Amino acid sequence: MAYEIERKYIVNGEYKHLATSSTYIVQGYIFSNPEKSVRVRLKGDRGFITVKSTISDTSVTRNEWEYPIPASEVNELLRICEPSLIEKTRYIVYYKNQTIEIDEFYGQNEGLQLAEVELSFENQQFDKPPFLGSEVTGDAKYLNASLSKHPYSEWTDEEKNAD
Repeated sequence: MAYEIERKYIVNGEYKHLATSSTYIVQGYIFSNPEKSVRVRLKGDRGFITVKSTISDTSVTRNEWEYPIPASEVNELLRICEPSLIEKTRYIVYYKNQTIEIDEFYGQNEGLQLAEVELSFENQQFDKPPFLGSEVTGDAKYLNASLSKHPYSEWTDEEKNAD
């Protein structure tokens, strides 16, 4: 079984000068709810299909299976996805031996920037870089699948300031 262990944060500072790479990503959801999803993604010119599901009693660890598929098939599948594709640039930053993936969103999620820190185990400690703000791990509204259904541009001020 494949697992993804990560913590998610709001980005509140400058990080692009620290990025070692960036990739434009378009993704859509064939099926999604807060507990499980099937997504297709174009990451640059490479295609992937991913299945994710929650594990009970944890918001940090999820099941994840990801497989490469031809980009042409992703383009076909994007046409049958749920409404509102996710568009973003992913920046990779290495900070004190930790890889941090930062997503800058476009389209209906313009203005939102989220960072994910992948961990080896749930309680792993790491040094937080100064650009990480509030932790939003476990808040379903920050899942990409949720952002495709209820984009950041439609959030109330209360939703935006809750963290």
